[in-house]
Amino acid sequence: MRLLSILCLLLVLFSCEDKQTKKKFTPKIETAKPNKKETNKTISKVPERTYPRLDSKSSLAFFLEYDKQHKENKVRITTDFGTIDILLFNETKFHRSNFIFLTKQKYFNGTQFYRIINNFMIQAGNGDDAKTIKKRTHIGRYLLPKDTKRGFKHDRGVISMPSSEIANPYKLASPYEFFIVQQKGGAHHLDGDYTIFGRVIKGMHVVDKIAAVKTDDSDWPIQSVFIRNVEIIE
Repeated sequence: MRLLSILCLLLVLFSCEDKQTKKKFTPKIETAKPNKKETNKTISKVPERTYPRLDSKSSLAFFLEYDKQHKENKVRITTDFGTIDILLFNETKFHRSNFIFLTKQKYFNGTQFYRIINNFMIQAGNGDDAKTIKKRTHIGRYLLPKDTKRGFKHDRGVISMPSSEIANPYKLASPYEFFIVQQKGGAHHLDGDYTIFGRVIKGMHVVDKIAAVKTDDSDWPIQSVFIRNVEIIE
């Protein structure tokens, strides 16, 4: 009887020890699930704005400050026909800063060379899709002032900013678009009307290829010529 009692006691002790051991060493798989509140917050989170929505009143002060902090002046435009490297002029600070800003916002990616006139120029920065409109709405609606007295001429290879379609007697610049002069000998009849803010330093053969594509009566290329990426290289 005494032996039976001892055996029963030992069984109870081993059973308790086994349970404690399992409780202590069984691995717990962490799923790292956030609570419901955090999950909803993550799903619906929109990237925080790091700049105001721009308009013609606020844009000048914004780009004046932006110019002090962002000194990059070389960009690479990757197109369906190859890459074009452009040097942006420090003398036209608002226009240089605007182009760098839009590059960092990835605005130009997916836009097109939408107006092409061979032996004259190729114009880009627009698109026929809703994404381009959405990007412009997010960034803001604004114009930039002309800056045409820096001594630059519309020589072959310069990058210039067209005037806006908005009622615009002073030819204020449309910040979302640009054109590259492709004409041999330049297009000097444009001097004084449009702001030159850079020049092609590599890839004029790509500009010539784009200029040679077939277009319709409104100078829009029959086959779309996309800008795949614009990146800062220096």
